[in-house]
Amino acid sequence: RADALVAVTGGDNSNVVAARVAREAYRVPRVIARIHDPRRAAMYEELGIVTVSSTDWALRKIRDYLEHRTLKEEDTFGRGEVLLLRLELPQHLVDRSVADVEGEGLRVVSVTRRGGAFVPGPGTAFAEGDVVRLAVGPDGRGRLDALLAEEATREEAGREVAG
Repeated sequence: RADALVAVTGGDNSNVVAARVAREAYRVPRVIARIHDPRRAAMYEELGIVTVSSTDWALRKIRDYLEHRTLKEEDTFGRGEVLLLRLELPQHLVDRSVADVEGEGLRVVSVTRRGGAFVPGPGTAFAEGDVVRLAVGPDGRGRLDALLAEEATREEAGREVAG
């Protein structure tokens, strides 16, 4: 009579067995299995078992902390496919428009400027000190990485000129 089952034992196999038994034998409507091995998680998803991979989540967090100090994850949606990220606007994006930043899978959700927040339009120009909230799906991650990599490229060029 359970409404849901979340299998989070220490073993991937135990979690999958528990999830399948709950779903197939007891008809539990919502079943989730935590899986440590991301490759197995994908395979179980194909079998119709909703999985959460703590390893994938941890790797994404580590990557963001190492590569993008100004970027912080605030929330996730679905099974982590869509992220809500907080970005302290880098200097190289000042005066660029929302339309310049957005692309497939990447949307500017809000801008916080001088203590107040608003939902920007495509023509809104970013200003120094802005804090931007971005919704990023799998297709938008490459675009975001490229935008943030522009900052590193400009910093390197500045060091070469100064050196």
